[in-house]
Amino acid sequence: MSASRITFLQGQADQGAALARIADRVRTQLASPDLAALRTARRPLFTGIGASYAALAVPVQQLREAGVVTQRVLSSEIETGTAGFDTDCLIAVSQGGRSSETLAAFHQAAPGVTRAALLNVVPSPLGDLADLTVDLGNEPDSYASTIGYTGTLVALDLIAGVLAGREGDPWDSIAERTTAVHRQAAEVVAGLRGRGARCIASDGVAAGASRASAEEGALLLREVVRMTAAHCATRNYLHGEMESAGNTLHLVYGDVREIELARSLAGAGHLTLLITTADVDVAENLFTVRLPRTADAVRVVLETVVLQELVAQLSAERDVPIESFVFANDDTKEGGLDMSDFEVAAYTPAT
Repeated sequence: MSASRITFLQGQADQGAALARIADRVRTQLASPDLAALRTARRPLFTGIGASYAALAVPVQQLREAGVVTQRVLSSEIETGTAGFDTDCLIAVSQGGRSSETLAAFHQAAPGVTRAALLNVVPSPLGDLADLTVDLGNEPDSYASTIGYTGTLVALDLIAGVLAGREGDPWDSIAERTTAVHRQAAEVVAGLRGRGARCIASDGVAAGASRASAEEGALLLREVVRMTAAHCATRNYLHGEMESAGNTLHLVYGDVREIELARSLAGAGHLTLLITTADVDVAENLFTVRLPRTADAVRVVLETVVLQELVAQLSAERDVPIESFVFANDDTKEGGLDMSDFEVAAYTPAT
């Protein structure tokens, strides 16, 4: 079984309402007696691949701040087992439940470790292996994920909340916030899209939970816009990585050292998009999307809304069909690729 496919632009349009549905659904599931082993986990280990791995920066940051011992690891790094990790619960994320590396990690989990799967699609091969599952409800999603990715962020925050013993959650107004940020992002990105599309590469820079956005942004720019892109932790970027700036698009997420970094890059003539909750003055080469002050996980969802609009406009500017992909790797999904969902297209880079 698979969730139905929608276009990337439809995913953007439907996202707010879908996230509200997902929050309600996951809240109900997490209250179930069937998920008691997840709620009582004390040393959760999160795993995933691709965008799913990027999303895991959010619960790891939250749980560490709450004093819970945790980390994230690429599924491919534990295909031989979890014996080298001190964990009582392996939480695997795979929207379709068919990622071969994540399935291999579940097959090799050490005895006594609870295997929990966070999925969109049910039933699925990963769900069949899991001791317990949380699902988004087979929400329709685009091939370059929109709703599936942001919905996963919502679910991961709710899971982190029950693991940390948090009361309540921050998702009640997510539909309205998503709509407002999308509208603002569309206006800001329109001002940089022509120059941005001519950039040869992009750097995404962030700290804390927003590292998920830097990682997801680099992935979206690569797979949708066909732009070479990298992601960096803020403090590491300052230690030499920023020296290669030149005809590059810089995406900077944050409110502290990130603001000075964005101003430095823009002041040196580099196109910079700062996504922040701070009130930052307009400057040459510096574009800003100002987000509402909110919980970290909500902020990351809203950062992703900005990213989605950025790649949609840059893709249009570079005349790259959003739904097209160049490479078909048939060893990344159990059962191979579903070619009805995957269009292999030739691509001529923009000049």
